[in-house]
Amino acid sequence: MVRKFFVGGNWKCNGTAEEVKKIVTVLNEAEVPSEDVVEVVVSPPFVFLPVVKGLLRPDFQVAAQNCWVRKGGAFTGEISAEMLVNLGIPWVILGHSERRSLLNESSEFVGDKVAYALSLGLKVIACVGETLQQRESGSTMAVVAAQTKAIAAKVSYWDNVVLAYEPVWAIGTGKVATPAQAQEVHLELRKWLHDNVGAEVAVSTRIIYGGSVNGANCKELAGQPDVDGFLVGGASLKPEFIDIIKSATVKSQL
Repeated sequence: MVRKFFVGGNWKCNGTAEEVKKIVTVLNEAEVPSEDVVEVVVSPPFVFLPVVKGLLRPDFQVAAQNCWVRKGGAFTGEISAEMLVNLGIPWVILGHSERRSLLNESSEFVGDKVAYALSLGLKVIACVGETLQQRESGSTMAVVAAQTKAIAAKVSYWDNVVLAYEPVWAIGTGKVATPAQAQEVHLELRKWLHDNVGAEVAVSTRIIYGGSVNGANCKELAGQPDVDGFLVGGASLKPEFIDIIKSATVKSQL
């Protein structure tokens, strides 16, 4: 089965109204492979979601960076999945390592979030990944398997899930997992899905890599058989994001 290449741009907590409009202009003017080759989703901060959705080219989609674990109500500062649906936002990023570490989101909590978002028809970029200490102790697969298991325990329908492997030690540090390191974890994650969820889900689910992806390293990473795209942080705010989108052609030529 051919899995369509997926490139997500996580803008994190960055940007002004003017800067966001400039980024969208660059994206709208870019010549990139067609929707048949690559699916592109950008994730601005909540306050800019409507303006980005309104200005962005129709072949690119928009994602929120988070949403609440259940229906809205007396949860000050939170954004509900229902609100995203109401605004016509199709995607949401859940379980990002920054939220796991800075806001103490547990794997079980992330699993509940993923399940609730999916139940309302949202598509989910679900993030997993190990810290440097966990990698050096040899527990990378145990960690990402446990994080994935917490999602799999709550989710039975995987068609609207993209799994993002983001080694925490490579996010925003300039350190990048080598293509071989990325491929190794992606392959093991796919095996885990095969053994614990099902063969069809393992074959069809896109597993994307995140962690200091840039214009210089994206092509070699894209050439790995189990790397189905990227979740890009800092580089998604720069023109080189276009080069990362274009790396989808590496996969289509294999």
